[in-house]
Amino acid sequence: MSLLGNFQREFIARPDEFKDRIVFKWPDENIRRQTRLTVEADEQAVFFRSGQVVGMLGPGVSVLDSSEIPFLGNVVDQLTGGNFFKTELYFVSVREFPNLPFGGAVDNVLDPQTQLGVGLRAFGDYSLRVTDPSALVTKLVGTQDLGQNDEVTDWTRDQLMKAFRTVLVGDIMANSWPILGLAAHTPQIEQETLVAAQQSVAGYGLEVARLGNFTVTIKPEDEENLKRYLAQVQYSKLAGGFQQAAAAEALEGIGEGAAKGGEAANVAALGVGLAASKLISDPQGGQAAPGQAPEAVPVAARFCSSCGAQTTPGAKFCANCGAALQQPAG
Repeated sequence: MSLLGNFQREFIARPDEFKDRIVFKWPDENIRRQTRLTVEADEQAVFFRSGQVVGMLGPGVSVLDSSEIPFLGNVVDQLTGGNFFKTELYFVSVREFPNLPFGGAVDNVLDPQTQLGVGLRAFGDYSLRVTDPSALVTKLVGTQDLGQNDEVTDWTRDQLMKAFRTVLVGDIMANSWPILGLAAHTPQIEQETLVAAQQSVAGYGLEVARLGNFTVTIKPEDEENLKRYLAQVQYSKLAGGFQQAAAAEALEGIGEGAAKGGEAANVAALGVGLAASKLISDPQGGQAAPGQAPEAVPVAARFCSSCGAQTTPGAKFCANCGAALQQPAG
């Protein structure tokens, strides 16, 4: 009987409870020669040692023997007489993982329409797929010891949000998109974000396959400020200007106040109301328009203290009786 016949055969496969993981690391780095390795149809087995991928096996059942699988000769453990392979073994799923959530604050930007500062947020989900198991293990999983799904998906989500910030803020500034109308540009933002995100994750053997339920939102208080500002601008246009709009609002407030107040409130309201009405009917506020002479200010009439006759403005003596006229204080 050969020496190999004395070894008990072992079987290695991803356990059922870990089928939903993007990457599963086999817990034992000492793998017996002649072990049967089972790789499912939607995964790849990656052999990793000393920071390098030494080889991969695709779907099917393989007997681990360096005579059958040449790259295993690079991981033979000589201390065991060549009866064990010293290697890290990763099962990497290559199917698409959908409905992964992403979202959070994007940036504070100036709304091109109102020049008001607005805080943007983005939410949605994405799907992730491994396109190169070797690159994933070498550059991300093996070097940073990532194994749990959220460790991989959280990293991918961060890259996606970085891409989203660059795309969204750049498009708003370059195209002067009003913040309240961003929903109309969702398809363009989504496509550009996918391209930018792919540039970030492709080198790690990953692909953001698609985005879903994608929305851009703003803080409720910012939305209220934008709507109020735009309403005031439209109202002022209809009223003929900001002064007229302010006066109209003042008159409305005065009417409400007078209805609640007494006689003194009514008198005060009347005075302020007259001023506001004058502002609405005369936006220049009594001032002469450019190119026009100002209105003449009437001079108070003067009368002779001796005979009572009306005198000529600027005269020193009464034209009727000749009496000296009292001159106005200077």
